Amino acid sequence: MKKKINVAVIGVGHLGKNHARIFKLLKGLNLVGIVDVDQVRAKQIASEYQTRYYFNHKSLLRDLGSELDAVSIVTPTMAHYRIAKDFIGRGIHTFIEKPITDRVPDAKKLVALARRQKTVLQVGHIERFNPALVAVQPYIRNPRFIECHRLAPFSFRSIDIDVILDLMIHDIDIILSLVKSPLKKIDATGVNIFSTKKDLANVRLLFKNNCVANITASRVSAKSMRKLRVFSPEAYISVDYLDKTVQVYRKAPDLPAPEKLLSTFDPARIKDFKKMMLRKFLRIEKPKIYAGDQLQQELTSFVTCLRRRQKPVVSGEDGLKALEVAQQIIKQIIR
Repeated sequence: MKKKINVAVIGVGHLGKNHARIFKLLKGLNLVGIVDVDQVRAKQIASEYQTRYYFNHKSLLRDLGSELDAVSIVTPTMAHYRIAKDFIGRGIHTFIEKPITDRVPDAKKLVALARRQKTVLQVGHIERFNPALVAVQPYIRNPRFIECHRLAPFSFRSIDIDVILDLMIHDIDIILSLVKSPLKKIDATGVNIFSTKKDLANVRLLFKNNCVANITASRVSAKSMRKLRVFSPEAYISVDYLDKTVQVYRKAPDLPAPEKLLSTFDPARIKDFKKMMLRKFLRIEKPKIYAGDQLQQELTSFVTCLRRRQKPVVSGEDGLKALEVAQQIIKQIIR
């Protein structure tokens, strides 16, 4: 690929503007255009980042299609398929903010099209680039129980989709990347509160290897919370996505059965027993976290993938799998 990559951003709202900002900053890129149906917004962002503006993606393709190498789609979910197919069909590498689409058949078409065109298709599940999650990846082996909480105040954004596609899909994607087993059963419940879509949902996923994942997502909470807890026979891992902190608790390999040790202790000294257990048989580790701009790392990864023609961290196939589970959850809640 040529040294300079020509890239454009479709949709420069709250998040899309940051895509434009980062593409403008990254070395080896030319931000050749932005698109937004809000004409005032399009002109404003184009002026700020010294690039061309368009009011629809077809105009961009008409003018710059032959020069364009990559595009970032940051529009409402319902427009993802309609826009992405035009770029992927022209062999243009495509980044789509999550979820990949709002319909599974459309997502399958995009994945198949990208495969035929040999283009990079990356889905914007940004939590995969959270420094806290990246830090604990080497410690997560054979998870048996996973608990996720993703809570946020009502923002009036993304109300065209359920909280499952808005927030929970982040955790669905992460869980599917951690549990190497097919999904066996879904139990889900959800309620409408402020919008006509589900604003709060709780889901229990059972996998064929008997791993269980419990997920709660809400966009009507008083304060934000984004946490992950992973339990395995070897360790307990706690991740706070917001604070970007982690804790790893691992048992020593020579840990005797607590019942056997407890039988040798005077009941009056139970506090001493607990301290001894924690000190001698439980290893508390705090992996080093390399902080950084998650979105910049995500988009940098996208650019690296298209330069090297390698599979993204979150591929189109990954986005499709997460969407399939999310849609199963939505159907069960509606039923």
